[in-house]
Amino acid sequence: MDDTLVNGTKTTKELEKVVIRFAGDSGDGMQLTGSQFSFTSALWGNDLATFPDFPAEIRAPQGTVEGVSGFQVQIGKIDIYTPGDQADVLVAMNPAALKSNLQFARKGGNIIIDMDAFVERNIEKAGFKTNPLEDGTLNDYNVVEAPISSLTKAALEGLQLDNKSIMRSKNMFALGMMYWLFDRSLKETEKYIEDKFRKTPALAEGNKRALNAGYHYAETIEALPARYKVPPAAIEKGVYRHISGNTATAWGLIAAAEKLGKQLFLGSYPITPASDILHELSRHKNLGVITMQAEDEIAAVCSAIGASYAGQVGVTTSSGPGIALKGEAIGLAVMAEVPLVVVDVQRGGPSTGLPTKTEQADINIAVYGRNSESPAVVIAASTPSNCFEFAYQAVKLAVEHMTPVILLTDGYLANGSEPWKYPKLADLPPIKVNEPQKTNGTYYPYARDPETLARAWALPGTTGLEHRIGGLEKQDITGNVSYDPQNHEKMVRTRAEKVSRVANYIPELEVIGKGDGKLLVVGWGGTYGGLLTSVKELQLANKKIDFVHFNYINPLPKNTRQIFEKYDKILVCELNMGQFASLLRSRFPGLNILSYNKIQGQPFLVTELKEVFINHLKD
Repeated sequence: MDDTLVNGTKTTKELEKVVIRFAGDSGDGMQLTGSQFSFTSALWGNDLATFPDFPAEIRAPQGTVEGVSGFQVQIGKIDIYTPGDQADVLVAMNPAALKSNLQFARKGGNIIIDMDAFVERNIEKAGFKTNPLEDGTLNDYNVVEAPISSLTKAALEGLQLDNKSIMRSKNMFALGMMYWLFDRSLKETEKYIEDKFRKTPALAEGNKRALNAGYHYAETIEALPARYKVPPAAIEKGVYRHISGNTATAWGLIAAAEKLGKQLFLGSYPITPASDILHELSRHKNLGVITMQAEDEIAAVCSAIGASYAGQVGVTTSSGPGIALKGEAIGLAVMAEVPLVVVDVQRGGPSTGLPTKTEQADINIAVYGRNSESPAVVIAASTPSNCFEFAYQAVKLAVEHMTPVILLTDGYLANGSEPWKYPKLADLPPIKVNEPQKTNGTYYPYARDPETLARAWALPGTTGLEHRIGGLEKQDITGNVSYDPQNHEKMVRTRAEKVSRVANYIPELEVIGKGDGKLLVVGWGGTYGGLLTSVKELQLANKKIDFVHFNYINPLPKNTRQIFEKYDKILVCELNMGQFASLLRSRFPGLNILSYNKIQGQPFLVTELKEVFINHLKD
């Protein structure tokens, strides 16, 4: 992104893709700024991927590194799978934002700072020993020192607003600068401002003034001699929206309930980063959605089991610590054989850990984390938008196989966003309910479908379908309480086989590549974008490398061994200490299954992955 002048006039340069990162104090509105830039770019037709980076501290002291909030977005006219490694443009609203985000800026790229914030006190609070604007720290970058705060005050002069409200508008000034730099329209953000502040016209006017002031300031200063244009991407025609993983999850659950003609019930206890699913579902009472914010995680999951037993779509959502608390009740759903969807939005742990950061460390608890033999289906979404698809699939598998299904997403997917094409309900796969059947006039609650081994879904209160329910072992066929040793073993093995047979109803693995490379890269869940981009770039360089990505964890796709046996090395990349790799080694002993792991609360970078892959290809 080299800036140029032609006869003293600013030029417009076309780019295939660009990465922008906004950073500032938690109260500086960086998430809103990034979201509006992403929304506007999506309307323009760019493909994109976002990465909101929240601070873990709820009220960190202002101006400290601990309180910095960031938002990164990559936009392009080509397919975009990640929010990018390093920012071509970094907007840093204070010294702390610069301190914590300089590592994410590309050498030679642009850094836009609010020079008004770089006073001695703020510089010291951020941990700088000297002023980074003067000591050579930023010599490798094109730095734009913009007096954002003072220019915002000047733009809002005459409005009946207090100083706090005026200063909260400076994010719109920075956004206006970015709109000029990347040739974006102000129209949609102005409409958003008018809608958001329609009850406070002075705030609406102030934010619009700041937005326009930033746009015109960028247009006039020589520090930004060029502007950049990222043309629309060539994407499939249809109606699109910009969607986050949590919203997509909520909508997928709603769509499945609509397809079934049943009510959706969510029993949930708030926890970062899963709470937005509860928030989103609570807005859709008009679609028959019932939400209950329970007093704790145990009450939340038990209420969802009750809804499933009553014949509705029972769902509970949480993150790792809450999933631990739900373990006993999930075992109850396994024993009672009722459909239950458990959404685990993974975060950094253990315990409270890194509550606002992403991780993939819940495979063990999802697959094994219940007492005794309590098998459950485990699936994982891999992009923000396909959280819709896998939430829908979770309901489908739970209902058709009468078993709990655990859907793994993570903080990266939940808070990240991308364009999503609206599906038609008629095009979504059907969901078959196992209707109760009687034998010689008698209903046997644990009679099973011969193919799936699923029992029927009998609704309480239906004459002739009375049956026992609960956590005690059931007698085969009749469902009566049984302490018979042989019956217990038969039922344990039957429940396990029922889950194993789900493999007959899920897609087989697809290899991205020629199918005979030296190295097979394996991923699962939210690492998909980074892994896919890295492998594709190496394939273009004629490297013998292929890629498979798992969305189905338990059971595994039926052709997994067949694919694995073709490769000298199988490298499993995951944001934990190797949980999925350990599971694969236990299922496929003798194969050369290796691990590459990262546990920093941050997603993989394409550059780091490519370096790792090249080193493995050298061996």
